[in-house]
Amino acid sequence: MIGLRHSPRGRLRLMVCAALVLTAGAADAQVKPPSQQDDLRAFPTPGPGQARLVIRLPTERNEDDLRVGFVVGRTMWVDCNRQIFPARVEERTAEGWGYTYYFVTSSGAPASTMMACPSNARTRQFVRNREELVRYNSRLPLVIITPADVEVRYRIWRAGPETTAR
Repeated sequence: MIGLRHSPRGRLRLMVCAALVLTAGAADAQVKPPSQQDDLRAFPTPGPGQARLVIRLPTERNEDDLRVGFVVGRTMWVDCNRQIFPARVEERTAEGWGYTYYFVTSSGAPASTMMACPSNARTRQFVRNREELVRYNSRLPLVIITPADVEVRYRIWRAGPETTAR
């Protein structure tokens, strides 16, 4: 056994075995899915008065045919007037990582049509902004940083079959 370490053939066998062991260990490390905390490490933490909302999407067969639509708003008491939630959604890039996340700013009170209502009845409704349509990607979380009092709702859009224009 001692002679194997000193012969050129023995050294070659030891190097091949060591390389196989290191490669097997690296392959195991790559196969393990990242924990949910690890995949958020790239994204900024929310500041005071903010919340980081995370949407984790399931893996789909053809993700190029899918989009995620998310809406920013707040549930509040409203009358018969049409309301719109004043928010700005800004696409940002996580520094050093290149991943996209969304930053929402809100100016507070919703805009309203201000028409006279036949009754003073108020109902609780989700007052929303326009829907943002973004790429579907199950490999990364969809991260949205919002003011703490804002809700985010989302839905998945699927493309139908292609049709020829005439």
